[in-house]
Amino acid sequence: MGTEAEVSIHQSKYKVVAQAIETLIIEQKLQPGDKVHSIRKLSADYGVAKNTVIHALHLLESKSLIEARPKSGFVVKPSQVSTPPTVPIFDDIKPSKVAIPDLLQNVMLRGAAFDITPTAQTEPVHSLMSKLHRNINKNMRTQAAKKVMYYDEPQGNRLLREQLALHYRYLGVDAEANQMTVTGGCQHALFLALMATCNPGDNVIIESPGFYGVIQLLDQLGLHAIEVPSHSQAGLNVEVLQKTLTQFSVSACVVSPAYATPSGASMSDEDKELLVALANRYNFALIEDDIYGDLGFRQRPKPLKSFDSEDRVILCSSFSKSLSRDLRIGWVIGGQWQERINRLKLVSHLACNQSVQLALFQFMQEGDFKRYLRHIRSTLETQRNQLVHALHKYWEGKVKFAVPDGGLSMWVELPSSVDTLTLYNKALANNIVITPGVLFSVERDFSNFMRLSYCHPTTGQREQAIKKLRALIYS
Repeated sequence: MGTEAEVSIHQSKYKVVAQAIETLIIEQKLQPGDKVHSIRKLSADYGVAKNTVIHALHLLESKSLIEARPKSGFVVKPSQVSTPPTVPIFDDIKPSKVAIPDLLQNVMLRGAAFDITPTAQTEPVHSLMSKLHRNINKNMRTQAAKKVMYYDEPQGNRLLREQLALHYRYLGVDAEANQMTVTGGCQHALFLALMATCNPGDNVIIESPGFYGVIQLLDQLGLHAIEVPSHSQAGLNVEVLQKTLTQFSVSACVVSPAYATPSGASMSDEDKELLVALANRYNFALIEDDIYGDLGFRQRPKPLKSFDSEDRVILCSSFSKSLSRDLRIGWVIGGQWQERINRLKLVSHLACNQSVQLALFQFMQEGDFKRYLRHIRSTLETQRNQLVHALHKYWEGKVKFAVPDGGLSMWVELPSSVDTLTLYNKALANNIVITPGVLFSVERDFSNFMRLSYCHPTTGQREQAIKKLRALIYS
């Protein structure tokens, strides 16, 4: 056994090494998800024994700064310690007419709903995306003579629908190609679902906070919204919904069970089963927005449609979040309303781009879609960790947020004295675009909330924007 002095020197050395690595993490020279150098290299870099390095790594692990991963060694851990946003509680749930604020149009016209600094440099295109676009261009050249004078069939390319049906069968959804319609994106799919199930003046259950695109559709279709609170982690409050259904008649419920925007929340399988049971009992359509379902970092949640027992769930989704905003190809699995949806598609959109559909079929058939999903899930997890790190670093506990396990966005609660609509205008003057909380509700007060996205890395200009936002609040 060494002397007391030798033990003290040994302790000092491993603490020095641990402090040096911690400094690299704090200064973001080591990013969340980055691999820490091997024990051998750290031993050589710092001129200490391997056991000293091991003690240093164990100290960092105990402080939740790094974590061991099989076959990868130690990696920088995201800071998961955060206070979730306040759970919404509504005392006066009732149907409301919908009015879209001018602010929403302002945000959408900027094309920046998921980018805090749209002028910042974008990331290089992945090789698989380049391949997809090459195939689209190739199909447009080779198919021109065959297709230029013909529309696609109203339900969409059958080969693509077969691949989509196969994709969902692996998730427990028993759907065939003829039970599905290709649409001009997920918003179009939601529009068709609401048109098929509701008449003007009908009541529709929506999550609050929830997707503002749904609020837009309710406004255009003359439908009334009944807002049911949604938890930032557990999603739609099914218990409150059950009480609401005893008071009001509803035609449909629009819900995002997996990694919902703005919160990133995911419903449990138990809540999904209960939600389907309620739809069966009270005879309304469940319109599932599954657009983020494929973006789970650790698992792909079962769609609500996989629990459907009476063909009452209409599943809507698209490639816009998993692949590219520019593709504008979505789909709807219509359940009881499939035939009506087919007719409405013909009237509202007629047909989708044949060359794009064929390229997407090839992309899926060759396994490229699954490979790309593995890439984008890993990328988004790293970018989520970067955003979490930046919020901890620059806001120092002044905000509340939950850490999602998938999707693209995070719901952030600021102090009650902060109005994110005022902040929005201040931020614009500094070339920063946030999405204020008021957009995600018809009449509920989320004025001190905002949605932030990790669709892009929180580095460089985007990291500085997070830092600047706090300065704008207190300026």
